[in-house]
Amino acid sequence: MKIQVFGKVLRQEKVGDNVYCLTLKAPEIARAAGPGQFIQVRCSNSLQPLLRKPFSLHEIDEEAGTISLLYEVKGEGSKLLAKLRKQDKVDLVGPLGNGFNLLKQGKAILVGGGMGIAPLLPLAARFKQLGLEFITILGFNDGKRVCRIEAFQKFSPVILTTLDGSQGEKGLVTEPLKRELETGSYSMIYACGPEGMLKAVAELAEAKEVECQVSLEAYMACGFGACLGCACQLKNPIETTYARVCTEGPVFKSREVIWHEG
Repeated sequence: MKIQVFGKVLRQEKVGDNVYCLTLKAPEIARAAGPGQFIQVRCSNSLQPLLRKPFSLHEIDEEAGTISLLYEVKGEGSKLLAKLRKQDKVDLVGPLGNGFNLLKQGKAILVGGGMGIAPLLPLAARFKQLGLEFITILGFNDGKRVCRIEAFQKFSPVILTTLDGSQGEKGLVTEPLKRELETGSYSMIYACGPEGMLKAVAELAEAKEVECQVSLEAYMACGFGACLGCACQLKNPIETTYARVCTEGPVFKSREVIWHEG
C-alpha cells in the first residue's frame, strides 16, 4: 500500500564521508513499511530535479512514527536533501516494492556493501525483535566511508571489512562470508550492495547450498513499474524473462537473477 505524505524533518546527521542519515516523521509510512522496502522522495519543490529519487528505508520505528534514510551526496537530488533542516517538509511516496522474506527459524547472515547497508538495518532490528540468531558483515572501500557500525552492533555481532585495511579486516566481504559459511550452519543470506559484490555472494551461497536473498540497486524513474527503466533479467529455461526492480523487487532470490559478466 503506497501512500503520499509530507514527512517532517526531525534530524539530519552527517554519519560518514559525504554520507547523511535523514530522520523524518512519517507515521503512515512507518506503520505500513517492512524491511527491504523503499520510498520515492521529491528532493525539491521546483521542477529540478524533475523525477523523484528512490531511497531504501534505513530505519523504521512504527511506535515513534519515524523513518530514516541513509544516503551519499552525489547528484543534484542528494545535494538538495543534505540542505534540509529540522521542521522542513519533504514529499514522500511509499512504502514501495517487495522487501525481504523473513526467516522463521535458523541462523542468518546479513551482508552489506557501501550504501547497500541501508536496507539491512530494519532487517537486523526485526530479527533482534524475533529473537533470531544472525551476524552482520559490512564492507566499505576505506575507513573514511565506514558508517553506522554502532547502529548495527545494537542488534548483532558485526564483521567490518575495508578494501584498504584502514578499519576492520582488509579485503572484500566475501572473505569473512566464506569463513562463516565453512564454520557455521546458516539457513539464509541477505545481501545488498554493488552488483559485483552481490554476484560473488550469490555464487558462494549456491556453492554452499544456502538460500540467499539480494536487494538489487537500480536506476528508477517512476518507482511504480510503469517506465520499465529498472528491469532486470531473471533465469527462465524457456524464454527471456524480465522483472521490474521497483515492483517485483527490489528483493529477489539470488538464484533467479542473471548477473552481468565482470
